[in-house]
Amino acid sequence: MSVAGWLAIGALWVLVILLGLTVLALARQIGVLHERLQPVGALALPKGLAAGEPAPEIAVETLTGQPLRIGGAHPRGAETLVMFVSPTCPICKSLLPALRAIRRRERPPVEVVLASDGPKAEHLAFVAAESLEEFPYVLSERLGLGYGAGRLPHAVLLDPAGTVRATGLVNSREHLDSLFEARDRGVGSLQEYLERSARRDVA
Repeated sequence: MSVAGWLAIGALWVLVILLGLTVLALARQIGVLHERLQPVGALALPKGLAAGEPAPEIAVETLTGQPLRIGGAHPRGAETLVMFVSPTCPICKSLLPALRAIRRRERPPVEVVLASDGPKAEHLAFVAAESLEEFPYVLSERLGLGYGAGRLPHAVLLDPAGTVRATGLVNSREHLDSLFEARDRGVGSLQEYLERSARRDVA
């Protein structure tokens, strides 16, 4: 084969390598865009509770045996964030630092209640492994059904009177923070706020 032929083959291989690197770069950018285009806030589920309605009052018991009532007027006049989690849910575990930050940040303080169902021993091990003793932790299938927690992690923010202020599926710290922003804006979710804004712009 002539020198020109070898040079042509070499040029083709260089081209193939450059195309491969370009595909890898594009794939990476698509992944970044996918992360950035997540819902701007907690995703409100169609069968869940609606903002503005009173939450069901449900009597439960914590893992330590303390009676607790979720819903209705809070005895200390505090807001309540009910966070439905699972010991086998990686996203739930990743949000635990954000829940601690919410307890420190919000004024007046917000009571954070962790809720789930299943074998008690599994949840006691989860509490010990993640040092969750600071949170009331309840096991109640009835609570999950009553609060529309069909998928996890799911959060419901109640005002001191027991009215739902915001609710939805939360997959990130930003989603958790969006519950409080939605509360401040007087909507059930940031999606609802954006939809209202879009309708106003069209009108």
